[in-house]
Parts: sequence; structure tokens; C-alpha cells
Amino acid sequence: MAFTSTQLAATIDAVRAVMPLRAPADIEMSRFFREHPKLGAQDRAFVAEAVFGILRNKIQLDRLSGAQPTPRKLTLAWLAAVYGLNLRELTPYITESEQRWISEVKAAKSASAEIEELAELPSWIVGMLREDGLGDEQIIEMGRAFGSSGSLDLRVNTIKANREAVLERFSQDGIAHSPTPFSPHGIRLAGKPTINRHPLFQEGVIEVQDEGSQLLGLLLAPKRGEMIVDFCAGAGGKTLLLGMLMQSSGRLYAFDVSEKRLANLKPRLARSGLSNVHPQLISSENDPKIKRLSGKIDRVLVDAPCSGLGTLRRNPDLKFRQSPQSVAELNAKQLSILTSAARLPKVGGRLVYATCSILQVENQKVIESFLQSHPNFVVRDAGEALASSRVELNTGPFLQLNPKDHQCDGFFAAVLERVE
Repeated sequence: MAFTSTQLAATIDAVRAVMPLRAPADIEMSRFFREHPKLGAQDRAFVAEAVFGILRNKIQLDRLSGAQPTPRKLTLAWLAAVYGLNLRELTPYITESEQRWISEVKAAKSASAEIEELAELPSWIVGMLREDGLGDEQIIEMGRAFGSSGSLDLRVNTIKANREAVLERFSQDGIAHSPTPFSPHGIRLAGKPTINRHPLFQEGVIEVQDEGSQLLGLLLAPKRGEMIVDFCAGAGGKTLLLGMLMQSSGRLYAFDVSEKRLANLKPRLARSGLSNVHPQLISSENDPKIKRLSGKIDRVLVDAPCSGLGTLRRNPDLKFRQSPQSVAELNAKQLSILTSAARLPKVGGRLVYATCSILQVENQKVIESFLQSHPNFVVRDAGEALASSRVELNTGPFLQLNPKDHQCDGFFAAVLERVE
């Protein structure tokens, strides 16, 4: 479809709405589309691609846009330097001075050799990755991998169907797909079909879940009849996976401090067919409900609040909305939550600490701090834990995933066992 003046005007308006970054970009975009109901489906798709494309390439586009990167300049720079429109295609919509500027933009596109621009990562993230031992080439490769758009991964609910049956159904429906390389329950779709309208989604046979997130549940490896806690359940994607792995037996507590997030779990839980999930609103990580379960739980998953920098393919705005200060605040919270959750496992019980961050300060260093004050816990090898769930993936003692090497979001996980 040819580029249109409607798309240009709507994109500029959307960039103006999103760029203050007062809220997550996807929330701002949803609000924008609600306020512009006359935009057609193709125009909405173009605007969304443009806004997220600008966020993914904003460091380069800021340079190309000069001292005042206005929404119009950012949009035109993206169209010319990233999206690839030529001057002839843009000329009907821009002034003569903008035509001259666009020619300069195309010439200056590859002028910078700054690592921040080459990796499209702010200098504070580059600095932290260097402290973690990454070389500049590794940082650039990582940044470019995070600059791509994330795939649409699904998890098959084996309570209701097996993966082969769903793969066959997608073939019949003409939906391009492939099995995920690591998770035995995952399917990766080509493109971004509107899967939430598919009967299999509405019937609870499939759920949207990144393959990396699926691997966290397989790392915990809950068994039938066990007592399990999902300590930071959120909207419950991993909760539903854990309940499925337990074959809807035993007892699975879904803790969260947000009533809204737990409310979002309810319709998903109803679709899933699970009967062993018990959502529990808690006031904080030190809620009395947690104390009552102390030493009684077989396995605990702590998917801790984090910077989210492992999800930059889907949430490119996070690299601008987070900061060293916010990461430091998260560190204190992460250690507090892990310390509280550590009261739950029985002797021999498993605790998996996980984040969707790529920074050691949120990952290995939190585990190091925790172990210094908890000699009754030891680290178990993540590769061996996955192998017991029939997953052939070994990233060392900890699970460490990234889009460059594993084609999924960035995740970290440590398997801890209580040995007291």
C-alpha cells in the first residue's frame, strides 16, 4: 500500500503523544487509537510500526534530527533513514527546505561511530554492560538483536490439546508457524496475526507467551500434587503454565500486590480449565499470608520486578524510561522479595529467581548478596534442571537467554535449593 498523508499526520500526532514517555508506549498507543477511531486497520498498523520503529532507533534519529528533534523531524528521519522511503515518495508531503534536509539525512545516516548509536542503547546501559565484562562488539550485537521486533510465541495448554494437534490446525488455517526450538509446548508464528480472535485462543487451548518465559516454568518443574507458589504472579502467564505442568492437581498460589493484575488473571484462568490455582492479593512481600506457608512449599517461582531491559524488542521505550537510579531502587526490592520468598520452601524445596533483565546487578549480584546471608540455600545447575524437563539448553550454571542467541526475550534465572 502506498504511503499516504493520513499516515504521516497520524504518525506525527502519535509520536507527540508517546514521546514524553510518561507511561509505557503500548499504553499510550492504545489511548491514541481510542482517541482516533476513524483510522483504518492498515493506517493503525503503519502508525504502530512507525512509533515503535522511532523508539528502537531514537538515538540515531535524535542525531539526524539536529538540536530540536520534533515529532515531525523524528518521523521524517525514520521514514527516510530507517523505513527506506526515497525523496520522490516523500516530496508530495514535505516542504522544499525539508527536501534538502532529507537529502542531508540520507547522506549522514551512517556517519556516527558512537557505540551508543550503533547499539541503540543509552550510555548508562552501555556502561553497565561493560562493567559486566562485555566488549563493545558484543554490546553492539546485543543492541542490534534487541532492535528487532519480537516474534509472536504461543504456549499450547496441554490440559486441552497437544502441540501436534495445534500445529496441524494452524496448517489447515493457513497460519505460518513453527515449533519453538526449546520449549516443548511452544509455537512461533510468522508475522503478527490477530490470534486472540482464533477459536483455539478463545477456548483456552493456546496462550500468548514468549518462549523464554515458558522456559522459566520448565526450570521450576512443578510436579503433580505439589504445593507451589508463584510469588509475583502478575497477570498470570507463568501461573497458568505451572498449573498446566501440575496437570491441575495439587495447590498453586498466585501471589501479587496488584488487585488489577490479579483481576486480569481471572478470564485467562477461566479459559484455561485449571482448578488448582488460588489467586491471593498480598499487601507486600511481608504479608502475614506468606508467613503462614513458611517451610510448607515444594517449589517457589520469584519472577521479580525488574528493569525489563530483556524485553526491549517489545518495549523499546524502557531503555529511556529506566535509569541507574530506578535500577538501584529495583535492586533493593529484588533482594527483599527474594529474602521473603525464601521462607516458603521446605527442606529440599526449589526456589527459582528470575528476571527479564540483562544486567548482572539485577541477576547474579542479587543471588550473590542473597547467598551471603542464606547459607541454607545452594545454587543448582540450570542446564541440568532443564534437562530433567527434556529441554536441551545449557547456558551455564544460570539460565541466560537473549534474542541474538536464542530468538526470545532476554531472561535470567537461578535455581536455588534449600538444604538446611
